[in-house]
Amino acid sequence: MYKFVLASQSPRRKELLASLDIGFICQVSTVEEVTLQTNPKEIARELAVMKAEDVAGDYGNGTVIIGADTIVVSGMDILGKPKDREDALRMLRQLQGDRHAVFTGVCLIIKENDKEKVISFVEKTDVSMYEMTDEDINRYIDTEEPYDKAGGYAIQGKAAKFIQKIDGEYANVVGLPIARLYHTLKAHKII
Repeated sequence: MYKFVLASQSPRRKELLASLDIGFICQVSTVEEVTLQTNPKEIARELAVMKAEDVAGDYGNGTVIIGADTIVVSGMDILGKPKDREDALRMLRQLQGDRHAVFTGVCLIIKENDKEKVISFVEKTDVSMYEMTDEDINRYIDTEEPYDKAGGYAIQGKAAKFIQKIDGEYANVVGLPIARLYHTLKAHKII
């Protein structure tokens, strides 16, 4: 029986992980999210690994640390969390009426027998958004929902009305590909 630690303070990740009924605690990673990677898939993977490793040192045998990081990619641009209103406006203008990709990197550090086993993967979901007017975008930004979300929107929130279709796992866009995580944990006999 493992103890699970989520290396995140994201309420969305907490809610998704809770759906597995595994019981877990949260410990926020304080690592600076800086990478030299340029490939979006590898950026998401590396940041997830960094977060999990940052927390792993505080735990011993019988623990599984889960780190995750989500990025939004539009064309050649990686869109993180908007810094301010102008940044959110820029991002949403770029995403509206187009298709973009959401990558979530996940890292599991399994600690047992005084050893660490590291498993990582990246899930990709393509998202198509309807065209939005500047009035639509500004009204959405007024909700303040965009500010702590990669790409400046929350698919599970007030931005749902702008989503035309997705290709891939919905939960991945929310911030944690829970189905892929569940099947990975099962495949490695962790749950």
